[in-house]
Amino acid sequence: MAELQTEPVVVIGLGRFGSALARELVERGTEVLGIDNRPKLVQSMVGQIPHVITADTTDIEALRQLGVAEFNRAVVAIGTDIQASILTTSLLSELGIADIWAKAISEQHGKILERVGAHHVVAPEHDMGERVAHLLSGRILDYVEVDADFAVIKTKPPRDVVGIPLRDSKLRSRWDVTVVAVKPQAAMAGRQPGFTYATPDTVLNYGDLILVVGAIDAVERFAATE
Repeated sequence: MAELQTEPVVVIGLGRFGSALARELVERGTEVLGIDNRPKLVQSMVGQIPHVITADTTDIEALRQLGVAEFNRAVVAIGTDIQASILTTSLLSELGIADIWAKAISEQHGKILERVGAHHVVAPEHDMGERVAHLLSGRILDYVEVDADFAVIKTKPPRDVVGIPLRDSKLRSRWDVTVVAVKPQAAMAGRQPGFTYATPDTVLNYGDLILVVGAIDAVERFAATE
């Protein structure tokens, strides 16, 4: 089987978020160029990231000299220096980087990053706080927001849908959600495979785990049903 090839990524800002991202990408076989303006931090990353350089990324000539313009994907993971984050993102856009990801520390910061050229804005602290809030507030066992108003949750089936085929459960008309996969309780004891795709004939049982997709308010209502 041919080895999966992924495009290289430049990661700018090697604080906790940026360094963790860079290391994970390297472990997954992606070539990474890590850049930070703090020499001691860069030195500490030698051996963890194959290509790591000290540079001022608010200087477009420095970016050109490092060959950043040759990358199609870049992540601006600069933390507290909002001005440097915004200027770096703007310069990457000026260099024609096709896919720019940028870390935001506030909603306003995120909006500015989008205006200056970021194609994707992530807010790790906000997203994690929101996820934990969902996990603490009800019967949701895991939660992933896949769009501004759409999510996938892991939960257990409420009483009303247990023991009948999914086609008869009226999930769409009652809660406007869809069960896409199920992990039978027996699978958790190692007696069956893990999650499998749900079909109209699938019958849910108490103790099963299910993956449910739908609008955020809809999956929350479904998860709150006993």
